[in-house]
Amino acid sequence: MPNLLIEEDFGWPYKSIAGVDEAGRGPWAGPVVSAAVVLDKKNIPSDLDDSKKVSEKRRQSLYSSIYDSHFVGVGISSIEEIDNLNILQATFLSMKRALNNLDCSVDVVLVDGNLNPGFDHHTECIVKGDSISLSIAAASIIAKVTRDNLMSKIDNEFPNYNWKKNKGYGTKEHRNALEIYGPCKYHRKSFSPINKMLGLN
Repeated sequence: MPNLLIEEDFGWPYKSIAGVDEAGRGPWAGPVVSAAVVLDKKNIPSDLDDSKKVSEKRRQSLYSSIYDSHFVGVGISSIEEIDNLNILQATFLSMKRALNNLDCSVDVVLVDGNLNPGFDHHTECIVKGDSISLSIAAASIIAKVTRDNLMSKIDNEFPNYNWKKNKGYGTKEHRNALEIYGPCKYHRKSFSPINKMLGLN
């Protein structure tokens, strides 16, 4: 289970420590979403964990708890930004937007992974941070649920791809739907499978 040891090393709760994580770097469709969370010591859910390790129902519950009692910022990069910038730079952009959307000051940023997005704050990159740091785990929950909800919303516009279920990832079901219906405006044209299908490479 993630804990607060890294946060405490940087002076939390006396200093403001933001955890940052993203959801949606790998899918073939939809935006990439990042979240930044500064935890309030008095209201941390007892079973807060990496978004990949909890059920969808529990993620939704944790999402509400985190939003209700902690500082949360969300940043989104569009399909157009992903195609124009590349997925890594679009992810960094969404992370910067998430941090900028936090309604509090920040002393230190803990970001999941081994690459520094270039924040204007002291930043620590933590590999598998969502399973180590509670702040990053909270950000992973917010990013994942926000993106899943967005994918369910655009599924209503293009139901053939079943994004409510596969969230835009390259599943067999999604691949088969692409063979039948071709890509739509929410597909990432810069991603190799879509690129090939459109004859762009």
